[in-house]
Amino acid sequence: MKKILITGSNGLLGQKLAELLLPRQGVKLLATSRGENKLFEVLPTLPFRSMDVTKPEEVEQVVSEFRPTHIIHTAAMTNVDQCETDRDGAVLLNRDAVQYLVNACEKYNVHLVHLSTDFIFDGEDGPYDEEAKANPVNFYGETKLQAEEVVKKAKCKWAILRTVLVFGIAHDYGRSNIVLWVRDSLQAGKVIKVVTDQFRTPTLAEDLAMGCWLTIEKDAEGIFNISGSEMLTPYDMALQVADFFALDKGLIDKADGSTFTQPAKRPARTGFSIRKAETELGYRPHTFLQGIQMVAEQAV
Repeated sequence: MKKILITGSNGLLGQKLAELLLPRQGVKLLATSRGENKLFEVLPTLPFRSMDVTKPEEVEQVVSEFRPTHIIHTAAMTNVDQCETDRDGAVLLNRDAVQYLVNACEKYNVHLVHLSTDFIFDGEDGPYDEEAKANPVNFYGETKLQAEEVVKKAKCKWAILRTVLVFGIAHDYGRSNIVLWVRDSLQAGKVIKVVTDQFRTPTLAEDLAMGCWLTIEKDAEGIFNISGSEMLTPYDMALQVADFFALDKGLIDKADGSTFTQPAKRPARTGFSIRKAETELGYRPHTFLQGIQMVAEQAV
């Protein structure tokens, strides 16, 4: 029996994990998030506890009562510009909370699966493998790198799963994603500016959830890159979305990163080699086009 506790279950990845794992045989699940359970309407049988990962006493209480075999830690401050302007909040949620979880995992012998990011890299020479040297160019990346260092020192089983530009559809979720943003903008006849000088391997949220499950299923330890396999610019992605929905590509204007004034610098060329995850975990991501189709079906 795998007893799995999810942090951040109201987020995009947390919701996909709940959908994937709740019906699975041999799994006992506990979803946790700050505040109310946003999945109650769609997954009424999902076991849920409110837990704020920035409060060590709450982490200790929930972990001691549920006694998970595995924790999948998805909760984080992922708004890159917000991390730049609210540095104390970013450190608390992205680094300190990880230490509180590690403390509980060590005490109760729990395998920690921690989610990290391509933004720990400077984007000078992507795509990156698991051995590449980190050098973040913004504060979000800095806090996520600090979190990795906390996990690597942990005296419990651990796996770090790094991912890139996750997209998908979530229930009662404030943020849009690149597929729907492009579709809705073009349908409304809006001209959009999309950058051509940033390269990523975009990741379907369902694929990332499956990568988490494969890690747990195999009790895998160490660092794994879990992303899509195609290196694309946001402009490339926008063209694919326009083609899929048969919308006017003439409304898509090329831009570069200097067009936008954002508090946080973005690395230019990240993306991942996923060979290790394919070989050791049996990870097989969808293509970006398949991802667009899945999002389109869910957005009806």
